[in-house]
Amino acid sequence: MDLKELKSSWTDEFSQPIMIAGPCSAESEAQMLETARRIRETQAHVPIFRAGIWKPRTKPNGFEGVGVIGLNWLKKVKEEYGFKTATEVANAHHVFAALEADVDILWIGARSTVNPFTVQEIAMALRGTDKPVLVKNPVNPDLALWIGALERLLGQDIKNLGVIHRGFSTYQKTKYRNNPNWQIALDFKSQFPNIPMLIDPSHICGNRTGLADVTQEALNVGYQGAIIETHCNPDEAWSDAAQQITPEVLADLIGNLKMRNSGLGGFEGDMGRHRTLISDIDFQLIELLSQRMKISEKIGKLKKENDIAIFQPDRWKVITEYANQKAVETGMSQEFIEKVFKAIHEESIEVQNSIMINR
Repeated sequence: MDLKELKSSWTDEFSQPIMIAGPCSAESEAQMLETARRIRETQAHVPIFRAGIWKPRTKPNGFEGVGVIGLNWLKKVKEEYGFKTATEVANAHHVFAALEADVDILWIGARSTVNPFTVQEIAMALRGTDKPVLVKNPVNPDLALWIGALERLLGQDIKNLGVIHRGFSTYQKTKYRNNPNWQIALDFKSQFPNIPMLIDPSHICGNRTGLADVTQEALNVGYQGAIIETHCNPDEAWSDAAQQITPEVLADLIGNLKMRNSGLGGFEGDMGRHRTLISDIDFQLIELLSQRMKISEKIGKLKKENDIAIFQPDRWKVITEYANQKAVETGMSQEFIEKVFKAIHEESIEVQNSIMINR
């Protein structure tokens, strides 16, 4: 069976949006049960409780999860509060332990997705399971790796598949912990419309303030749900404290979400996708312009130190010639491109002028 022919059915038992919530890391039985109890008491639509049992960390000596003992706490959450349960697996040992503990949904994390050998090991350990297996996008923006991970799972006769969009790592400082790069996720969704896609706003935002907006934006373009890190005492969390929220805040967030009709298609569906992509590109443009102006500041300092005039006619001539050439290549208006570059150049001169005058 080809991945494009696959129709995952695991979402059929849940009403949408499918919400998965729970702490980034299982820390204690008391923490797990209190978080689960409070989620249940809010009566928020959360059918699946998540917790990290094993935590891959960037550096050694950090908290890497409580290990298999946490699976017993997940079992207790299921028994006492009726949640389906979910956790991340990163190797065959994790898979066998999670299956033995009857965890309902497993996911492969971004750090694992990037390594085909790791994905193959996990896929072989999961061979033939009918449990849903979700795959997070790789940490780097590589659509082929993401697709390849799913193909490896399908190759082991695993058919209840889904994906989680958690954003992509960047060395630049932006308002996101991991840039959404909506284009990549929507390219996946366009190629494989029958594979459910969830958003992970916690890892995209890296904080609590943007969670609702990112989740709603995902629902607007046809995602089936979200996985949101939720903790009974977020400020005291052992991992990713800044991006976790309380069960009560989660309930408010879910209560304000609007699910879009995924069957609409046509004008409204396409409009939502296009607007999301424009917003993503606009954000990237602003980030790039910010970086450009910082470089202009450095050039301004060099000019001041060496008594060089700010405006360099030869340099401006090179810029305008290059801009006009790119306009022709891309089929854009030369007049428009010239206006854009003129505005950027004028702002750059202003930045350098302020350095000349004030420093």
